Amino acid sequence: MTAALSLGTYRVRAVSQAARTALAAGSPWVDTAPNYAHGRAHEELRPLLREYATVRVATKAGFFTEEQGRTALADGVLAWEEAAGRHSLGRGFVRWQMERSLAALGRVDLVFVHNPEHDGQGLDRTALHGRVREAFTALEEFAHAGRIGGYGVATWSGLTSGAFSVPELLTLARQAAGSAEHHFTGLQMPVSLIMDAPITQALNGGGPLVQAKDAGLITFGSAPLHGGALLDAMTPELVNLIRPGLSAAAAALLAAGSCPGLDVVLTSASTREHWDDAAKALAAPLTAQKLRRVTDELAGE
Repeated sequence: MTAALSLGTYRVRAVSQAARTALAAGSPWVDTAPNYAHGRAHEELRPLLREYATVRVATKAGFFTEEQGRTALADGVLAWEEAAGRHSLGRGFVRWQMERSLAALGRVDLVFVHNPEHDGQGLDRTALHGRVREAFTALEEFAHAGRIGGYGVATWSGLTSGAFSVPELLTLARQAAGSAEHHFTGLQMPVSLIMDAPITQALNGGGPLVQAKDAGLITFGSAPLHGGALLDAMTPELVNLIRPGLSAAAAALLAAGSCPGLDVVLTSASTREHWDDAAKALAAPLTAQKLRRVTDELAGE
């Protein structure tokens, strides 16, 4: 079974147009953040989320735009040094950002703590984990009150750099929840033929995606085309190895979406043609044997 094709809005220029295309095509998730589309993504999505009541919404906490930072400073929830870095995991700031996100979107199913390794630059692991736990504590309050469905972590390099592991994140969630049951329910990380460690690890029965699935988390793969850079590496021979007749983009998405343990693969496809192209490819997953041949080919084996 391949991962469910869903809309990621990070690199989307016209968010409302891309969302209308994706939701009309049946995208089960929309993934966004307060700082996407120069801070306008939430407002652009809200009318469509009212129209498509069954789509699930994931947003993030941590990064903010310059304008949002000025407002947070004026409201007393952000320190000057954090404003300069445009990222904070402080409990007060996360609460403030979540109130604004809920007001803008109308509803939120999942909140990812956004690249927590960014907040940990210059910190040791213990200090970083303390900051993550602080953010989790704020999000536990929202989840316990029924205002969000749950929370998780969206990371670019935290799991591969050793900043934290899935078991460590689960421990921090349990600590944040105290005596109650925690609401840590999702994990997002890059999964592509360029950043293919999660694929090879999952094929071998290990790695963060397998750990996350074993813990009952929903797993999201971001950047399956590596911001478009992967398309240059998609030679006709590689595309044919994956599946003859596919476009380079569809072949790359199929490889990522066939990763064991992956529930959702995010794409920024904004036209119905590109969306349908990807969805048709993902309807028939690669076998583990075929996917291993593809990763071995890229590794030069």
